[in-house]
Amino acid sequence: MAPWKPPEENEREDDAYEMLDLTECARRHSWWNRVFGHRSGPMVEKYSVATRIVMGGVTGWCAGFLFQKVGKLAATAVGGGFLLLQIASHSGYVQIDWKRVEKDVNKAKRQIKKRVNKAAPEVNNIIGEATEFVKQNVVVSTGFVGGFVIGLAS
Repeated sequence: MAPWKPPEENEREDDAYEMLDLTECARRHSWWNRVFGHRSGPMVEKYSVATRIVMGGVTGWCAGFLFQKVGKLAATAVGGGFLLLQIASHSGYVQIDWKRVEKDVNKAKRQIKKRVNKAAPEVNNIIGEATEFVKQNVVVSTGFVGGFVIGLAS
């Protein structure tokens, strides 16, 4: 590799960068093909069915348990804030301009509709990728769902 030198003024900006050829790297390193090659397959398929169920169940339980704790905290914060706002409103500490609220809500609705129409192809792509992942990893996904439900119940 040549030592770095600052680009000259008459030199194009594209000429100042070196290209990295991943195909050449893959030919030189056999481990690259084992990990990232077409025949490598998902890493999880290298384990037994029982191990995959346990892996999915443990990660699902952790996710469900955290979801439950964060959900309770968020519900408490939102509910408590709403309760304090209602008490302040009824006591006369807070005056609400309902016409302005309605105007802002309508404006937010219009903006959300515009963004949803733009994001629809991206959302469909993500849903398709998630569906394909679940189809390819049915055992792990089943363990994850079971663990998630148990984590929510914990």
